[in-house]
Amino acid sequence: MDDKEKLKKLWQKVQEVKKDNKLDLSSDEDLSIAIMNLVSIEEHFFFTSQKNSDNKHLELLKKVREMRKNLLARIVKNPEGEEWCISKHLLAASMRLMEVGTKKLNNGEKKEAQDLFTKAYDLYSIFWGINLKLIPTQGIKTINDKSLDKQDKEKSGFLGSLKSIINKLVDCCRE
Repeated sequence: MDDKEKLKKLWQKVQEVKKDNKLDLSSDEDLSIAIMNLVSIEEHFFFTSQKNSDNKHLELLKKVREMRKNLLARIVKNPEGEEWCISKHLLAASMRLMEVGTKKLNNGEKKEAQDLFTKAYDLYSIFWGINLKLIPTQGIKTINDKSLDKQDKEKSGFLGSLKSIINKLVDCCRE
């Protein structure tokens, strides 16, 4: 199947998702950001416990982890294969890239910040592509090299199309 056929199938899936109207993507988007922050809190409790040799932080980590797992299950329904872990790591990596990008922006390093923000949103788009079943899990193994070429002004191929579709589907300003 060539790229044109893949994009046509992807667009058909998007239309089905929209027609079914079973998803409240505005709430799910907010939930995904909350999950990102919970992963970050887990990391902080881990490092604090190790730096301070204080196991009470590990107990807090355990509680936060359970909360994160329960909330992630609201978005990652019936995970296939590695879908659960991939989703968690996509959100975690996206959050970290946003944080580093924000620090770069604050330091006046606008170009570096924008690069990190773009990468963060690419990962976030992949997260939604997987969880809206727009990307088959077994298809995650490789991404078209053209989609990742840092010389590109705009993403092309599958990732570029996915990002454009996610922009239309996930709109935090919609109430």
